[in-house]
Amino acid sequence: MASPANDSPLEVNCPQCAKPVQWLPESTYRPFCSKRCQLLDLGAWADESHRISGESAMDEADIETLLAQADKDAPLT
Repeated sequence: MASPANDSPLEVNCPQCAKPVQWLPESTYRPFCSKRCQLLDLGAWADESHRISGESAMDEADIETLLAQADKDAPLT
């Protein structure tokens, strides 16, 4: 595998505060700049402020409807 043209480490922006962070083994909280930013991000996921876009999951009523419909369907032969 070819090595990068320069020897400087990859630098990314902290997803929480946008401060530059070097991508090194010594950067304990990468891609975050600090434990504080890491915990703020985790808290946002736990609070459901951050979400992955897409269709919402089925709730119990939808599952019950599907199961009832499956019971009514003719068995496969």
